[in-house]
Amino acid sequence: MNDISDRRNRPDLDAYWMPFTANRQFKAEPRLLVGAKGMYYRTEDGREVLDGVAGLWCVNAGHGREEIAAAVGQQLLTLDYAPSFQMGHPLAFDFATALAKIAPAGLDRIFFANSGSEAVDTALKIALAYHRARGEGQRTRLIGREKGYHGVGFGGISVGGLVNNRRAFLTLPGADHLRHTQDLEKNAFSRGQPAHGAERADDLERLIALHGAETIAAVIVEPVAGSAGVLPPPVGYLERLRALCSKHGILLIFDEVITGFGRLGAPFASQFFGVTPDLMTTAKGVTNGAFPMGAVFARRAVHDAMMQGPESAIELFHGYTYSGHPAACAAGLATLEIYRREGLLTRAAELAPVWEAAVHGLRDCPHVVDIRNLGLMAAVELSPRPDAPGARGYEAMVRTLKAGALIRITGDTIALSPPLIVSAEEIERLAATLRSVLETLA
Repeated sequence: MNDISDRRNRPDLDAYWMPFTANRQFKAEPRLLVGAKGMYYRTEDGREVLDGVAGLWCVNAGHGREEIAAAVGQQLLTLDYAPSFQMGHPLAFDFATALAKIAPAGLDRIFFANSGSEAVDTALKIALAYHRARGEGQRTRLIGREKGYHGVGFGGISVGGLVNNRRAFLTLPGADHLRHTQDLEKNAFSRGQPAHGAERADDLERLIALHGAETIAAVIVEPVAGSAGVLPPPVGYLERLRALCSKHGILLIFDEVITGFGRLGAPFASQFFGVTPDLMTTAKGVTNGAFPMGAVFARRAVHDAMMQGPESAIELFHGYTYSGHPAACAAGLATLEIYRREGLLTRAAELAPVWEAAVHGLRDCPHVVDIRNLGLMAAVELSPRPDAPGARGYEAMVRTLKAGALIRITGDTIALSPPLIVSAEEIERLAATLRSVLETLA
């Protein structure tokens, strides 16, 4: 389409109820993307927009990868759908095997879902079922963390710690939360992991004293909190949390929906930090955002504890119609091959110094109160307007889009996470564009 026909063919906006969007605000002044290739989106009026957030933390290999499209198209013509209940198809087994090969040591049993939210709810259910299978069915309590985001299922919002995601809905009884790790007084403008705050992992001991370790099934955290505004863990925090969970027989779950598949410079954050959980949730980059999919990686001991009773008995009464969908597996296998061939699962480690220098170069911009970074993730936190929290962040997002770059906002915090194919020049362009906008904000 040319630019004129794009505008003439703008869809009716009324029917679509948009997720996590101020619908009335958006539909009064819509922002429509109509194409994408490599590092860039194309808007309906033909402008090129640098993707500073990998779509939604997911397009790690860049947009429009022909290998993925070809693999999906061919698979749909060969086997468009196969049931995964009591049946199977080869690609699901092939993809699970390929994922196990790049997984943290021991996390080699893969359960497929269709999103990060489903992966989280799956992991929580596996944790409960695991303890029951071992004769500890009283372990029903699930521990999340303040400022955590674990999707939008009822399990995910119950262990999640973002208030707006919870306040209008029922949550699971028995969920509780660790204190968050953000501390601007001690850790503002940290480069990489902040130095202070490892002791906050000891908050688990408080919850154990309150509830009893024998009632707690699992603790779930994001290794780097993403949706809360890119909060890297303090040095030693994850190690301390791992030790406490092991001491008290509690499963540790890492939510790597964002950090998985190269975001920090290793295939998974678990490997980057050298801390291995018992369960790990993934999605987003698993198919480069090209097809809905999620996956839970389980430690073999967790899986094997379930493989009890008669061989004809279903071990886990859980699953989804589209678990291990043939086209999703084809997309995933093609994505892994791109990651392997182009070295994308470790490329963030090479670019991290350039990235860190670029984002911290914004420190002197108006309203900036903190900058945080790790791997190819960063946040620029702005001071809120006294009478309108979130308004400054929203204005920054809209103006940056008009200036030629896509960013993500959480309130007044700007989050950045470009595709892993980003060049040093594009990093500089993204930072320069953001600077030009921040210098105009009131």
